[in-house]
Amino acid sequence: MQSLIDRAVSAYTQVSVDADVMTADPHRLIVMLFEAARVALARARHHMANGQTAAKGGAISKAIQIIDQGLKASLDMKAGGELAERLAALYDHLAHRLVVANRHNDAGALAEVARLLGELQEAWEGIAPDRTQKPLAPQAQSLSAPGQRR
Repeated sequence: MQSLIDRAVSAYTQVSVDADVMTADPHRLIVMLFEAARVALARARHHMANGQTAAKGGAISKAIQIIDQGLKASLDMKAGGELAERLAALYDHLAHRLVVANRHNDAGALAEVARLLGELQEAWEGIAPDRTQKPLAPQAQSLSAPGQRR
């Protein structure tokens, strides 16, 4: 019975996310990418702590994919100049740290990447065209490690 409930909740969440993506402006889409990467990292920490190697690897791979094919790919290198170049280098560093975290079960590397993504997300939210928008994904807050800054 619990599996059926889990599948239903997952389907509902996916429909909700799909609807958000379809109606989001470009700025909000980037916020959603930050949130998704941070949720993937929280799942990776959970799986790492529970010795679930395959699930940990999958969650880390998802975070790398979001960083590389989402956040980094969204950079406008021509218009962004030096800032875009520095962000691209930072995203490369984050992806590398996640590979290290996966290979060596390094929870510290996961925490480092989550912290940096959180800081980038805060900065991005600070330049939002509409400063009245609500924070995304309250479930991401519940998946954060205790004491971890949001």
